This record gives sequence, C-alpha cells and structure tokens, in this order.
Amino acid sequence: MVTADRTIALTAPTPLTDALGKGSAEAGELDALTLGRRIRQLRRQRTMTLEDLAAAVDRAPSQVSMIENGKREPRLSMLRAIALALGTSVDDLLKSDAPSERAALEIAVERAQRGPVFSALGLPRIRVSKGQSDDTLQTILALHGEIERLHGERAATPEEARRANAQLRATMRERDNHFPELEELALGLLRAVGHSGGPVSHQVVADMATHLGYSLHYVNDLPHSTRSVTDKRNGRIYLPTEQSASRDSRSPILQAFASHLCGHDEPGNYADFLRQRVETNYLTAAILLPEKDTVKLLTEAKNLRRISMEDLRDAFAVSYETAAHRFTNLATARLGIPVHFMKVHESGTIIKAYENDAVRFPSDALGAVEGTTVCRSWTARTVFDVEDRFSPWYQYTDTPAGTFWCTSRIEKAKEGDYSVSVGVPFAHVKWFRGRETTHRAVSRCPDESCCRQAPDALAERWADQSWPAARTPTSLLAALPTGTFPGVDQTEVYQFLEAHSPR
Repeated sequence: MVTADRTIALTAPTPLTDALGKGSAEAGELDALTLGRRIRQLRRQRTMTLEDLAAAVDRAPSQVSMIENGKREPRLSMLRAIALALGTSVDDLLKSDAPSERAALEIAVERAQRGPVFSALGLPRIRVSKGQSDDTLQTILALHGEIERLHGERAATPEEARRANAQLRATMRERDNHFPELEELALGLLRAVGHSGGPVSHQVVADMATHLGYSLHYVNDLPHSTRSVTDKRNGRIYLPTEQSASRDSRSPILQAFASHLCGHDEPGNYADFLRQRVETNYLTAAILLPEKDTVKLLTEAKNLRRISMEDLRDAFAVSYETAAHRFTNLATARLGIPVHFMKVHESGTIIKAYENDAVRFPSDALGAVEGTTVCRSWTARTVFDVEDRFSPWYQYTDTPAGTFWCTSRIEKAKEGDYSVSVGVPFAHVKWFRGRETTHRAVSRCPDESCCRQAPDALAERWADQSWPAARTPTSLLAALPTGTFPGVDQTEVYQFLEAHSPR
C-alpha cells in the first residue's frame, strides 16, 4: 500500500513496487531496515559522508540518517534521488537481501530491539554501531532468542489466548479497525427492513430477525453461561426474560444472528473464536450506528470542532461503550483521525485495547495487551478518582511516545466498575469537545519508577514490615475455558434446546 503522505510501506507488497517490476514475494520480504543498511553501505563504499549524501538529495543530514537507520520510509522521489546520488538504481536499493553478513546481523539486532520482548522487559535500546564486534551482536541475539524460546515453552492455553489477542489486534491496526465488508452487510440488512435513518428501534431489530428466518423466544431458564442460544434447525433465538440494566436489549438479538450473516462455522481454535467475536460485535455496532448516518454526524461535529462520544451515544440511543467502539471503527478510515480505545477494570487491568495512533500500551513479551496493568497516570485510571461520575473526564497525558488527549467515562457491570476511554495524539485534539481541559498528567511508563515502584521513603519504611494477603481472582489460576465455544457448557445448552424444541 502507499500511505497518505505517499511514503512507501516497505513491509508489504505495494502498487509502487509492483510498478517497478518487483515480485510480490520479494517486496513482502523488504523492510525499512534492509533498505537503510543498503543505502549506508553504498554511501560508505563511495567514500561519501552523511552530509555529502544529504547535500546531493537536498535534504538535512538528520533526515538521511533516519532513512539509513530504518526509522523513516522514503518517498519514491527521494528514493530515486538517493539512487542517482549513489550511482545505482531503485531496483538495486529495493533488493530484499541484506547487503552483507555484518549488515544482516545488525538488522537482526535492530529488529529484535523493536519487538515485544525488549518492550516488555523495559530494556534500554542499544545503538548498533560498527564499533561493536560480531560476537557482541550474536550474543545479544542469542539471549533474545532464548527469552523467546522460554516464552514459547510456556505456551499453555492462556499464552495461546494472549498470542491470538496480540495477532488480532495487529490485524485490526493494519485495517484501521474498519471492515468495509461488514459495513456492507449491515447496510444490506438495514435496507431489507426499510430502515431510512436515525436510531434503530427494538422493533426494527425484531423485523431483521424475521427477515432472516428467525423467531424470538424469551425464556427464564437460559443456560447461565450464555447470553442467547440459537436453534438453527427450527429458526429460533432464545433470549432471557430479564434484561441487564447495563446491557442494550437489542444487542443480544443482533449478536445472535450476526454469526449467521458473517457465515461463521464452529471455531476451530481460540484465534477463530476471537475473530468471530470481533466480527459479531463490529456488525452489531454497524447496524445500531449505520455508517452513513454516523459519518455524517461525526463529520458535522468535526467541522464544528466538537466531536463527542456522549453526542454519538445519545444520537443513536446506544451505550457509551458502543459509541466509543463505533467511533474507533470510523475515526481513521472516514475522518482521518488516528485513535486509541481502552476498556480498563477498576483494578487497572486492561480488558480491551486498540490503537493506531502510536500510543504505547503496556504489553507482555508476547505482545499481548489484555490483562496487563495500565499506568496510574493515564486517563483510564485517573477517571476512577473523579467525584463527578455524570460528566465526561478529559485529560492530557505526556508520555515517552508523545502527548495524548483522552476522554473517559465510568461504566458499571457485574464484575465491577470499568472505564471506557478514547484518545488521540495532541495534533488531533482540535476536533474534540473538551480540548480546553486543564487536567494534565505525566507518565514515564514503562519506566518502573513511574508508578510500579513505591517511593524510596515508603519502601525503606515498610518493605520488611508488610505482608499483604492477595485477593487472587479464581480466573487467574483456572485454565482458559475449553470447548468449541470457550466458557459455554455444551451439555447444558443441548439439554436446554431439547427441552424447548417444538415437538
């Protein structure tokens, strides 16, 4: 792909590289680090300094240095200028193999440092230079490989789930959390039942079920491990007679037939289960907040510089969390706003998270975010200390990755309170209501001294004089639920269907 600023995305096949005659497999293997090392080696072979090359391409030496270090992807025009200055061709620069064994070693070390293992351990970055011996770099790589191997050996079921979560989040980031094929499904269903705009009523949702060949049945003995049960043989959807005060009564119906619309088969593994759940939730939100109407409302709000999750919630009569989710679906793809979303339990544990704005979420060595603890200074945590629970909480947070503005609210569930937060980089706060807030915090995480280590004075006084009894949740020690649908008692479901099936 070619990004909005016309830079080359070097990690995947692109129209640009195809136009240059490169095969898709070779283009897919190329990355910015390899390109940078090739440019550096050619420059040195021609006894050119960094300043010489910068002058030849009419750029600052710092810009060329960023390209050589693989931290910046050059535009096509820049790539041509560099090739001309070095007396080579663009094709030669785009070769996928490392220019030398030493360069391959340096690239491997750089790539390791940019991976989740280094990030999770909070290790300082090492500046790879020609002064370091091959043995030193090989030792670093060997240690990195051993840490990855140890984590791989621990890949029991919970680790498998965390890997699946990390992979799914990467896919969502690549697509800006926007799925046009699901938007089309939602639009087709809305048109089929004659919905002409505005909030989607419970009756419209019931009409959708009828259109798809399902009848709705409310029962008081729904299996405790389910929100709904679908009898595909008899075209029935069973729902609880008692609705949760915190849950939209339309959502269980939509989620029940969303799998039918998406063509889901029984999940073969936990990754399939997670993907299907994301697609189901996405389609549900796309029906409740139709793309055309939602984008129109958000575009008008952007033009007036007063985008608000509360206004989106109220306009479509949905929960704050659903509105925040839907905003992240559309913010980047349709409004050009990079964004991050967080759902955090009152304990500080991240339940859900999504980002494409370069915010740095806490993660483990597997790259998983869910289950980690968010910094105490972030909006998702500070909102729990706010007395006014009826107004949105706005805050700027200065982090090592930049300054981010967030809006957050507290929601209630049977598991306890949790915060739902939407944030953007400082450059994009101008579009939002609440940008004038004076609330500001500083986060140095993942630096341990930020909020994970007790102040020295407190630690010195109490480190040897305290023994807390941990309130360990049972789910922490239990294995991840197994079965085709994790957490669901299949026997209980089959017995339920047998009891309710028409004779």
